[in-house]
Amino acid sequence: MIFPKTIDNSYNGNKLPLYLFYLLTTVTIGRSLVHMFAPDGGAQSIATIPLDSYSVEAANVVIHIFAEWGLTQLLFGVLYAIVLWRYKSLIPLMYLFIFIEYTGRLLLTMYKPIILDGTAPGGVGNYIMIPLALIMLVLSLQKTKKNA
Repeated sequence: MIFPKTIDNSYNGNKLPLYLFYLLTTVTIGRSLVHMFAPDGGAQSIATIPLDSYSVEAANVVIHIFAEWGLTQLLFGVLYAIVLWRYKSLIPLMYLFIFIEYTGRLLLTMYKPIILDGTAPGGVGNYIMIPLALIMLVLSLQKTKKNA
């Protein structure tokens, strides 16, 4: 169930979404730290935003926004870690959130496009994460024979 009546550490779905969630948690925390602590917040070095063509002030604003985004990602990563540690019954809900987040990112990129010097990994990741999160959501809701 996406909204379990009891929130506990039991997980009864397919094991693949559980194992992948460990990886997603690690990547989310790692990515957040890059955005917070890299000199350019990952804006140019990773996302290929041409900061060197901006004024210093404009570049600093973008770097600051990336750092704030990193803080938000860190909070999500910590939430994911708490779910893995104590509340695994919420894993389907987390996959729903991941699906909504990446779908929203893609839609926002279409609605408010930006000029990049290359292909940002996050842009490619949106196309991967949307169907992957949906598949993991479905699999996480399927009771295994052992747990049926």
